[in-house]
Amino acid sequence: MTDRLAIDQLLRELYAARVRGDLDGVCRTFAEDATFRIAGAGHASPIAITAAGISEIRSWLALMIKSFQLKDQAIVSLIIDRARAAAHWRATVHSRITGAVVPTELVDLVEVRDGRIISYLEFFAPR
Repeated sequence: MTDRLAIDQLLRELYAARVRGDLDGVCRTFAEDATFRIAGAGHASPIAITAAGISEIRSWLALMIKSFQLKDQAIVSLIIDRARAAAHWRATVHSRITGAVVPTELVDLVEVRDGRIISYLEFFAPR
């Protein structure tokens, strides 16, 4: 069984690394065989990303970190039940490509094994 405090710390580590733009730090939170999915409603069109394994996850995360800077990140609520967690958080997303700045709501559904994320599903919508 994974400890609630350990999952809380792991998610805070993940979010802090994302805000720093630290690709290695973000990748360290994932297991080698993790799955990673993002489903969102962008202003122009829906966005969907699916990756399996740390190599594919690293590629997507590298693109995301290169393209978007997160600021003003704050966890609104965090629910942890055994090895699963649901996090509602907010951030201001700055596109390094277009220059657009968009306040965004996000919800992550996460499963942890042996201190690393094995399943990650993120939903987001601009505010």
